[in-house]
Amino acid sequence: MRIGVFLVAAGFPGMAPGDVLRSTVEAIEAAERAGFDDAWIAEHHFMSYGVCPSAVTLAAVALGRTSRITVGTAVSVLSAQHPVALAEQAAILHHVSDGRFRLGVGRGGPWLELEVFGTGTARFERGFPESLDLLCTALDGGPVAGGGEFFRFREVTMVPQARMSPVVACTSDGTVRLAAERGLPMLLGMHIGDEEKAEMIAAYEAYATGPAAHIGAALGHVADTTEQAIREMRESLPRWLGPGLAGYVPVDGRPPPRRNIPEYVDLLCRIHPVGSAEHCVEKITTTAARTGLRHLILMVEGTGDRARTLENIARLGAEVLPAVRRRGPGAA
Repeated sequence: MRIGVFLVAAGFPGMAPGDVLRSTVEAIEAAERAGFDDAWIAEHHFMSYGVCPSAVTLAAVALGRTSRITVGTAVSVLSAQHPVALAEQAAILHHVSDGRFRLGVGRGGPWLELEVFGTGTARFERGFPESLDLLCTALDGGPVAGGGEFFRFREVTMVPQARMSPVVACTSDGTVRLAAERGLPMLLGMHIGDEEKAEMIAAYEAYATGPAAHIGAALGHVADTTEQAIREMRESLPRWLGPGLAGYVPVDGRPPPRRNIPEYVDLLCRIHPVGSAEHCVEKITTTAARTGLRHLILMVEGTGDRARTLENIARLGAEVLPAVRRRGPGAA
């Protein structure tokens, strides 16, 4: 059972983005000390929901500050950048970290970065398969050439070469099938619970020719009691989620996404390891048993407070991880 941390670089009100980014790297250093297996950094553009616009760049900083822990992106937005350029960056980090870097990619959404970076809504709507195939070819060492709708370029040799494959964020049957047909593991979001994760894994297995080591994201927050942990999340998460989710601005006139924030917070607290150490252990092992997932990453910055985030990481490492590993992934 692998357990990691998931850092959104959440921009809570009153927090300067530079401070958030420094705290994100500090949290990854703390996660290594606490015994976590890996740390994953989210990427967002032009919003306070997450203030890291380049997960690859911040991963490079974190890799330089650590020696054991794997660091990944969850995820780099493939629709907003050139897949071969992203593969080059990933190859650099693969080599200089002795293989401690993992690249997670996603289709993204119809948001402002498509306009600002000039990739356009068509890349989001139709271009993800082409982008993903070019990325995979480049990550496998190449050579790579573009001859599709969105990319046309002569064959080039990848320098440096790397032998890597990406993780793909999946939120729909289309992306599940895309990942499955290419044998790529999925990253499943924290907005869904065990039942939906299990359904997506079953759909993947129907399309795939073999198994894959998928990753599931969850909110992770430990306190002395489950009531205290839930109370802390109910007090803090709406301050971030309200203005943060409002930052998703469509570029094509479609209505922006809407959520009932209090209901969403209650959902996250109900379906994820938010509670006492014993409750968190039970939730993690139950999720593993119900879904078959053997790799979970926990969003640990839910209070928006630097000291409390570091305490949360330390307590999860001391009180939760050892018990999960003793019980094993199939115990519920």
